Amino acid sequence: MNDTRLTHIAAPEGVAPGNGYSHVVMGTGRLVALSGQVALDAEGEVVGAGDAAVQARQVFENLRGCLAATGATFDDVVKLTYYVTDVAHLPAIRAARDACIDTTRPPASTAVQVSALYRPELLLEVEAFAVLPAE
Repeated sequence: MNDTRLTHIAAPEGVAPGNGYSHVVMGTGRLVALSGQVALDAEGEVVGAGDAAVQARQVFENLRGCLAATGATFDDVVKLTYYVTDVAHLPAIRAARDACIDTTRPPASTAVQVSALYRPELLLEVEAFAVLPAE
Protein backbone atom coordinates (compact mmCIF):
# COMPACT_ATOMS: atom_id res chain seq x y z
CA MET A 1 0.00 0.00 0.00
CA ASN A 2 1.39 3.40 -0.93
CA ASP A 3 -0.04 5.45 1.92
CA THR A 4 0.36 9.16 1.22
CA ARG A 5 0.09 10.14 4.92
CA LEU A 6 3.47 8.46 5.55
CA THR A 7 6.70 9.78 4.08
CA HIS A 8 9.80 7.57 3.91
CA ILE A 9 13.22 9.15 3.55
CA ALA A 10 15.63 6.32 2.88
CA ALA A 11 18.77 8.43 2.94
CA PRO A 12 18.68 12.09 4.00
CA GLU A 13 21.36 14.28 2.46
CA GLY A 14 24.74 13.50 4.02
CA VAL A 15 23.59 10.17 5.52
CA ALA A 16 24.61 6.84 4.01
CA PRO A 17 21.63 4.76 2.85
CA GLY A 18 20.53 1.96 5.16
CA ASN A 19 20.29 -1.66 4.14
CA GLY A 20 16.60 -2.60 4.34
CA TYR A 21 15.34 0.34 6.40
CA SER A 22 14.44 4.00 6.05
CA HIS A 23 16.37 6.52 8.11
CA VAL A 24 13.24 8.64 8.52
CA VAL A 25 9.54 7.88 8.41
CA MET A 26 7.03 10.60 9.26
CA GLY A 27 3.30 10.85 9.14
CA THR A 28 0.18 12.38 10.56
CA GLY A 29 -2.51 10.63 12.55
CA ARG A 30 -2.76 8.53 15.72
CA LEU A 31 0.37 6.97 17.21
CA VAL A 32 0.22 3.28 18.11
CA ALA A 33 2.98 1.90 20.38
CA LEU A 34 3.40 -1.87 20.58
CA SER A 35 5.30 -3.46 23.44
CA GLY A 36 8.18 -5.70 22.54
CA GLN A 37 6.97 -9.06 21.30
CA VAL A 38 8.79 -12.34 21.86
CA ALA A 39 8.27 -15.85 20.50
CA LEU A 40 5.43 -16.88 22.80
CA ASP A 41 2.27 -18.49 21.50
CA ALA A 42 -1.24 -17.64 22.71
CA GLU A 43 -0.76 -19.96 25.71
CA GLY A 44 2.51 -18.29 26.73
CA GLU A 45 4.72 -21.17 25.55
CA VAL A 46 8.02 -20.48 23.79
CA VAL A 47 7.92 -21.23 20.06
CA GLY A 48 11.16 -22.32 18.38
CA ALA A 49 13.54 -22.46 21.34
CA GLY A 50 17.06 -21.99 19.92
CA ASP A 51 15.82 -21.32 16.35
CA ALA A 52 15.98 -17.64 15.37
CA ALA A 53 14.00 -18.11 12.13
CA VAL A 54 11.08 -19.84 13.87
CA GLN A 55 11.13 -17.32 16.70
CA ALA A 56 11.21 -14.39 14.28
CA ARG A 57 8.16 -15.71 12.42
CA GLN A 58 6.27 -16.04 15.72
CA VAL A 59 7.32 -12.55 16.82
CA PHE A 60 6.02 -11.04 13.57
CA GLU A 61 2.77 -12.98 13.90
CA ASN A 62 2.41 -11.58 17.42
CA LEU A 63 3.09 -8.09 16.07
CA ARG A 64 0.48 -8.68 13.35
CA GLY A 65 -2.08 -9.59 16.02
CA CYS A 66 -1.24 -6.53 18.12
CA LEU A 67 -1.49 -4.29 15.08
CA ALA A 68 -4.83 -5.83 14.11
CA ALA A 69 -6.18 -5.10 17.59
CA THR A 70 -5.76 -1.38 16.79
CA GLY A 71 -6.99 -1.59 13.20
CA ALA A 72 -3.42 -1.28 11.89
CA THR A 73 -1.36 -3.43 9.54
CA PHE A 74 2.35 -3.62 8.80
CA ASP A 75 1.75 -0.89 6.18
CA ASP A 76 1.17 1.49 9.12
CA VAL A 77 4.42 0.63 10.93
CA VAL A 78 6.90 3.50 10.99
CA LYS A 79 9.55 2.11 13.40
CA LEU A 80 10.79 -1.31 14.49
CA THR A 81 13.31 -1.88 17.26
CA TYR A 82 15.04 -5.26 17.47
CA TYR A 83 16.65 -6.60 20.62
CA VAL A 84 18.72 -9.67 19.76
CA THR A 85 20.95 -11.88 21.83
CA ASP A 86 23.26 -12.32 18.82
CA VAL A 87 23.44 -10.08 15.73
CA ALA A 88 24.08 -13.25 13.73
CA HIS A 89 20.28 -13.77 13.97
CA LEU A 90 19.57 -10.64 11.91
CA PRO A 91 19.33 -12.40 8.51
CA ALA A 92 16.60 -14.72 9.86
CA ILE A 93 14.83 -11.77 11.45
CA ARG A 94 15.02 -9.75 8.22
CA ALA A 95 13.52 -12.66 6.28
CA ALA A 96 10.55 -12.79 8.66
CA ARG A 97 10.20 -9.01 8.52
CA ASP A 98 10.40 -8.93 4.72
CA ALA A 99 7.51 -11.40 4.54
CA CYS A 100 5.38 -8.80 6.37
CA ILE A 101 6.42 -5.36 5.14
CA ASP A 102 6.58 -3.52 1.85
CA THR A 103 10.33 -3.74 1.26
CA THR A 104 10.22 -0.75 -1.11
CA ARG A 105 9.06 1.43 1.83
CA PRO A 106 10.63 -0.15 4.91
CA PRO A 107 10.10 1.35 8.35
CA ALA A 108 12.82 3.06 10.33
CA SER A 109 14.71 0.45 12.35
CA THR A 110 17.18 -0.03 15.17
CA ALA A 111 18.92 -3.27 16.14
CA VAL A 112 20.53 -3.71 19.54
CA GLN A 113 22.47 -6.74 20.74
CA VAL A 114 21.62 -7.52 24.37
CA SER A 115 23.23 -9.97 26.77
CA ALA A 116 19.91 -11.69 27.52
CA LEU A 117 16.14 -11.40 27.38
CA TYR A 118 13.82 -12.22 30.25
CA ARG A 119 13.81 -15.96 29.44
CA PRO A 120 17.04 -17.66 28.38
CA GLU A 121 15.48 -19.55 25.45
CA LEU A 122 14.31 -16.32 23.78
CA LEU A 123 16.61 -14.97 21.07
CA LEU A 124 14.84 -11.75 20.05
CA GLU A 125 12.27 -9.16 20.97
CA VAL A 126 10.77 -6.63 18.57
CA GLU A 127 8.78 -3.51 19.40
CA ALA A 128 6.93 -1.36 16.90
CA PHE A 129 5.42 2.06 16.40
CA ALA A 130 2.66 2.64 13.86
CA VAL A 131 0.68 5.65 12.71
CA LEU A 132 -3.03 5.35 11.88
CA PRO A 133 -5.12 7.97 10.11
CA ALA A 134 -6.62 10.63 12.36
CA GLU A 135 -10.21 9.86 13.32
